[in-house]
Amino acid sequence: MRAKLFILLESVFLGLGLLILTPSINPTPSAKTSSPAVQSRISADAAHASQAKAGSKSGPQPIAVWTCITSWYGEDFDGQPTATGETYDMYADTAAHPTLPLGSIVRVTNPRNHRSQIVRINDRGPYVEGRELDVSYAVAQKLGFDQRGTARVRLELLQVPKRQSTVRNY
Repeated sequence: MRAKLFILLESVFLGLGLLILTPSINPTPSAKTSSPAVQSRISADAAHASQAKAGSKSGPQPIAVWTCITSWYGEDFDGQPTATGETYDMYADTAAHPTLPLGSIVRVTNPRNHRSQIVRINDRGPYVEGRELDVSYAVAQKLGFDQRGTARVRLELLQVPKRQSTVRNY
């Protein structure tokens, strides 16, 4: 009986420790930013998002909003496996992000022309310093920066996939 109680208590404390030490699945907009200009831009974006949320009930409301530099990847990777295991399609509405949970839904907006596209995160990357998002070639075309290669965009995290349960019944 004591052994079972000990194992139960050990499991509870281990579980609590994991909950405390496991990072949240939602990104913090200030995680990669340090300059005051970037911080104020993130704050302005967050204020704009909360005003839009208060004034409008239509469409999905963002969980987080921030700006970043994005690039696109295309033909060299077309047909290659992504981090999710699916085959990369340069004409699909997908993107790569280094830390967002795979399967997250993000709205990408080009502030230069106000075009936006909703994409699903299905890959990891980009692996170039200073860039936070790689979109597919088709998304870059839709947003109007396929000729330039990179753009400063606004990201709105709309949906994060539900965590899969790790509890197993034996």
